[in-house]
Amino acid sequence: MNIVVLDGYTLNPGDLSWEGFEALGNVTVYDRTEADQIVERAKDADAVLTNKTPLSASVLASLPRLRYIGVLATGYNVIDLAAASSQGIAVTNIPDYSTASVVQLVFAYLLEHCHHVKQHSDAVHSGRWSASKHFMFADFPLIELVGKTIGIVGFGQIGQQVARTAIAFGLNVIVHTRTEKRIEGLESVRFVSLEQLFKLSDFVTLHCPLTPDTQGMVNRRTLEWMKPSALLINTARGGHVVEADLAAALNEGRIAGAAVDVLSVEPPPSDNPLIGARNCYITPHIGWATFEARQRLMEIAADNLKQFISGSPVNQVNVL
Repeated sequence: MNIVVLDGYTLNPGDLSWEGFEALGNVTVYDRTEADQIVERAKDADAVLTNKTPLSASVLASLPRLRYIGVLATGYNVIDLAAASSQGIAVTNIPDYSTASVVQLVFAYLLEHCHHVKQHSDAVHSGRWSASKHFMFADFPLIELVGKTIGIVGFGQIGQQVARTAIAFGLNVIVHTRTEKRIEGLESVRFVSLEQLFKLSDFVTLHCPLTPDTQGMVNRRTLEWMKPSALLINTARGGHVVEADLAAALNEGRIAGAAVDVLSVEPPPSDNPLIGARNCYITPHIGWATFEARQRLMEIAADNLKQFISGSPVNQVNVL
């Protein structure tokens, strides 16, 4: 079996091994593949692995040998599923590999917003504490989480784990989701409308898939529902946010802050309105990328292909 990895660098910049795939066939790994390189690189492949490199209907039509696509992520919108199915190509994804890492980043944002650790540390290193007449100083209001309300949009595995962690911090948890789920240990969670969630929350965090209903869900209207003291967190999909509207809300002081790990275009152009916006933390899509999460992803991806070869496919997202 010929196995081609189209964009392997983000999963494995050198600290992991492709040996799980090498045991299954001949493996060729490309760090990154441009759109006009896909067909040439994958023309002899029986199996292709991709994270963000898109495989359109026209590309798939040029790959008659291809029988398997392994998406190295949970989301698989980069694949034309209908075209893959019509050609008899199985498509698999990697569910629930990064939950712990994403939740960890959500609370890193929350705690940074509440204590401004980096800014206060920089102030100390610049000599301001040494020059102070007092035993402490604070450049920002310091916020305690206990008793505040966190609103979670989406209640899959990540949303549920955010809720568990929030409860451990003493936060009140409200949720908006398409399908209400009663989960053991999360009986205190209250389900509300989207408008209620934006209006009642001190912190709003997004953990829903990108669909026509959630595209641009954070916009001028929904931002106007938020408290002036509220923080918006997005570790889900950049398309959930109308970025110009969020930048305006931040720059005009209509909400207290935002923390985003995803943007509408990645890497972002330099004129993205959130770059340089007031009180906006932006990280470069790192929520999924801890060593442990990437190692877990690699192992699941190799097992997906192994099970496909054995005739017992797992994590297949299309019907053949």
